[in-house]
Amino acid sequence: QEQLVESGGGLVQAGGSLRLSCAASRGTFSRHAMGWFRQAPGKEREFAAAISRSGSSTHYADSLKGRFTISRDNAKNTVYLQMNSLKPEDTAVYYCAAGNVLSSLATPSTTGEYDYWGQGTQVTVSS
Repeated sequence: QEQLVESGGGLVQAGGSLRLSCAASRGTFSRHAMGWFRQAPGKEREFAAAISRSGSSTHYADSLKGRFTISRDNAKNTVYLQMNSLKPEDTAVYYCAAGNVLSSLATPSTTGEYDYWGQGTQVTVSS
């Protein structure tokens, strides 16, 4: 079973940047599509970004395109989410997830397509 540990969250002013990291515990990392989701208080968990097994394909929520960038380093078993021009509405707990996918190009965008989840890291953007 894959174990995922997120880090990099914190408090930042609007307009600032953060980079989240998610480290996987097992050597099967390169077999998984990876995604980032977020959940604000009182709201459902929503898709933010996903990256294919090799990193050749990425997919973003429409509202985040141009501000967030997902990347991965398979040699380090780590996926990243670079978040720029942060807004107060980006405040949420951010979760990384790993999905067992058949296609090397798959970039799943729904929670049901992911098999393993991290514990989440809090991101708070002040106005």
